[in-house]
Amino acid sequence: MPKPHFIFMKQKDSFRVHVKNLEELSVKQIQEIEAFVAQRKGYFDFATYTFSIGKKLEYQEFVKLLVVLHVEALVKEVVYTTQSSARISFGQYKGMLYSELPDSYLLWLKNNYMGSDREIICTEIAKRGL
Repeated sequence: MPKPHFIFMKQKDSFRVHVKNLEELSVKQIQEIEAFVAQRKGYFDFATYTFSIGKKLEYQEFVKLLVVLHVEALVKEVVYTTQSSARISFGQYKGMLYSELPDSYLLWLKNNYMGSDREIICTEIAKRGL
């Protein structure tokens, strides 16, 4: 049985993890991942195979947490740097950098926003691999 392959990405006040091989996992493994996320009041987005948890956590802490919980997974950290200092000028995230926005909001913007920052939004989505 394949192990989940997690790609860990630290964000300003949270972290997100992309499950690279979700389609190869058993239903039981997926349910265990869902339970892990739910216990931490996170959000699992099945459209992008990504979960986000609103807590500051370093990569090594995440790996230790998986070991303590007996979650067998391959884990890799991806660090991306903010190349743009563009800030969102509207809505609930007004003033935040686009690189700090949650995945779900970026994807919502892609489908619903047609303003001048659309290129920044699309670039950020591509950079995250969403």
